Parts: sequence; C-alpha cells; structure tokens
Amino acid sequence: MVVLDASIALAWVLPDEQSVLADAALRHTIEAGAIVPPLWSLEVANALLVAERRGRLSGEQAAAAVQLLAAVPIRVAAPSPEADFGRTVQLARIHALSAYDGRPTFGERTASPLATLDARLRDAARSAAIPIFAPDDSAADD
Repeated sequence: MVVLDASIALAWVLPDEQSVLADAALRHTIEAGAIVPPLWSLEVANALLVAERRGRLSGEQAAAAVQLLAAVPIRVAAPSPEADFGRTVQLARIHALSAYDGRPTFGERTASPLATLDARLRDAARSAAIPIFAPDDSAADD
C-alpha cells in the first residue's frame, strides 16, 4: 500500500500531467491499494474543478476522471485525534508547504511509502524519514 498524494492521482487524469512515476503508482495502487489523508478527496476535487474552469479538461473528461478515481482502491483514512499539529506546522514551515501538505506525519503513522510528484513534499517526507515510492521498488527512496 502507498500513501497517495493528490499530485499522483491528478497525473492519472490530466493529459498534460502524465509521468512514469504516476503510471507506476497507478499499477501499484490497483494491485496493493492506497491510503490518503482525509482532505485528499477535496484537494483532488478542487484541482479537477480548476482544471475544467481553465480549459484543461472538458466537463465530460472531469466526470470520467471522477469515475476512474472512484474505481481505484483508495482508502480515505479517518481523521486522527492524535495528529501532531506542531510537527505538521514545523515541516510545512521548513519546506514552504501548505499546512495540509505539511502532513508527512501521516506517512509516519502508516509506515507506507509516499507517492508524490511534489518535490517539496518529497523533501519533507525524506526529512521525516518516510520512504518514497519509486517505480522500480515501491518501498525504495528515489
């Protein structure tokens, strides 16, 4: 199982965002599943709406993207009352991330590798000793 960042899922459905890493993460997710933090669905939905408004996707393509994402075995984790807000803020500040992207502590709790195309998020995860998903070895750090 991988911790799936929105950047990977969006690369699956936005034609101009495709990548080898995202394709590998999709194959891995279909085989082993993925887990996402509670805000992931809203983050992906908002990105799809913005892509549609900017003409990157038609309404039909956005609807197809929603169907594709719904068909992939992605589990939304329950909010954690023991979330370390201080650690989240610290990582977000150090790595110039948003607060919801400063959540590599989520990866620490799951012990699963993080799949992301976001270089700053990847750096934050590495600093928190969270493994990074890589196409050749799903648990290897790239």
